[in-house]
Amino acid sequence: MPLPRVLADLPVSSAVLELLGGRVDLVPWNATGRVDAIYTYGHPTVDAAMMDRFAGVKVISNFGVGVDHINVKAATERNIPVGNTPGILDGATADLAFALILGAGRRIVEGDRYARGPDFTRYDPSYMLGREVHGSTLGVFGMGRIGRQVAMRANGFGMKVLYHNRNRNDEAEVALKARYATKDELLAASDFVVLTVPLTSETRGFIGRAELAKMKPTATLVNVARGAVVDKDALTDALSAKRIFAAALDVTDPEPLPRDHPLLKLDNVIITPHLGSATEETRRRMAELSVVNLFAGLEGKELLFRVR
Repeated sequence: MPLPRVLADLPVSSAVLELLGGRVDLVPWNATGRVDAIYTYGHPTVDAAMMDRFAGVKVISNFGVGVDHINVKAATERNIPVGNTPGILDGATADLAFALILGAGRRIVEGDRYARGPDFTRYDPSYMLGREVHGSTLGVFGMGRIGRQVAMRANGFGMKVLYHNRNRNDEAEVALKARYATKDELLAASDFVVLTVPLTSETRGFIGRAELAKMKPTATLVNVARGAVVDKDALTDALSAKRIFAAALDVTDPEPLPRDHPLLKLDNVIITPHLGSATEETRRRMAELSVVNLFAGLEGKELLFRVR
């Protein structure tokens, strides 16, 4: 009996290959012919046309939580379950968000470059002053699992926590000493604005010129959500004109940015290559869950985690 043919955006990690254990035939993204499942590793687009082209697909399994690259509505209409890996990368992503807060606020990346360069010949106490994190105000857009984890870390730094969500979270307000604020209130009051919202039609371009204009000139924008949540051209202009202090981005749109994009030339922005869940422990667990979802779908069973 032939192995199930699984379309994947190769290469996948060694952990995924180990877990698959020769139980499927992994075929490249440009393959033709019979396909029994689709495995998305690096956020390739899966649209309705692809689903129709591979009409025998029984499941789409995603390595990660965000599924904005998959047309879930089209999959549902075709009775194709879509699996993801929620709940296991929250802590790692929140760690990265807080690293970006500290890195941007204290100009750590810029300082590292300077300390390694030829211009650092003497210590100057007045040079490269940053912004304090402890005791400052953190504004979180999206008080979901990751947003809660970021707020928890902020409590340890004695930060005042504001949040904005589609719905108020009474439990988080008590447990995390967080206060609900309108979008405009949060932008105006926060020293660090962190984005942890999913990418939807409502959040695409969520931070644009109008929103950046409402932020403090001493404020920092941190994005660990999706690149398209922020208007990159508006952000480039705001950073170039120093209308905000800094930005720290784990995600961009597109990803990666063109190598000649002006945002890459600015000193007051940190850009990391989508490292939110990039720890050995978390990526291993993501591999495990995505493979469990894959085989459940191939066997016609309920997925461990299904996007609905």
